[in-house]
Amino acid sequence: MTNLKTHQVGIAGLGAIGLKVARMVDAGAVPGVTLSAVSAKDKNRAADRVSGFRKPPVICALGELSEHADIVIECAPASIFMDVAGPAVNRGRTFMPLSVGALIDHMDLVERARETGAQIIVPTGALIGLDAVRAMAVGEIHSVRLETRKPPAGLAGAPYLTENGIDIDGLREPLCVFRGTAREAARAFPANVNVAAALGLAGLGPDRTNVEVWADPSIDRNRQCVTITSDAGEATMTMSNIPSAENPRTGRIVANSVVATLRRLTAPLVAGT
Repeated sequence: MTNLKTHQVGIAGLGAIGLKVARMVDAGAVPGVTLSAVSAKDKNRAADRVSGFRKPPVICALGELSEHADIVIECAPASIFMDVAGPAVNRGRTFMPLSVGALIDHMDLVERARETGAQIIVPTGALIGLDAVRAMAVGEIHSVRLETRKPPAGLAGAPYLTENGIDIDGLREPLCVFRGTAREAARAFPANVNVAAALGLAGLGPDRTNVEVWADPSIDRNRQCVTITSDAGEATMTMSNIPSAENPRTGRIVANSVVATLRRLTAPLVAGT
């Protein structure tokens, strides 16, 4: 006999990340967790994508996900972030956002979660070492720096590049396209560097976390390098992620990170902070 707590999951967005997470949950990758609902811009396409699932979920509007699930995972464009986040937090659900850059512009959600009993959990995603950053933040962190390098295709279409007339087509050598804070980086590259916002939330905050973004034609992976100094020590952590075949702006590991986060909720043993 088991006393495993069960959860119903709702997923907003069935793109490269959302669909992979949905498939894994439906296949039983997370004990005690079932897929109950999904939402996407094209409902007919969404219904087609989940039609072969062992237990096809409800197809509903973004704001209705929290009516069908106690865990709501946001894998949608940042522009519709609040359509998912607002109802989930207001109903006291567990909310997992992947548009972390949008979250730092709506930090009032944290106070609202405190009032409703909701919990906002940010998956580690394409980064490494957020557990170390959180541990260092218990003491005093002196500095945090993120250097993110992507093949040019991984940054294509970013608003910052368009607005500033930065052409990365046909690059022959690495080009630094941005320097600033994590908050500024998240706004400049809303679909490309959510890792910067996650790092900011884990450590010094988005306004004291320094970020460089490089378009690098010499690499075929998304590379993140975090350098941190604190009263507990120093660390340099580098990770090279294989881009998603469906969407080169994100890495294959992001969906895996969401599933790993879900497993923490029901696992009898958890390693790491």
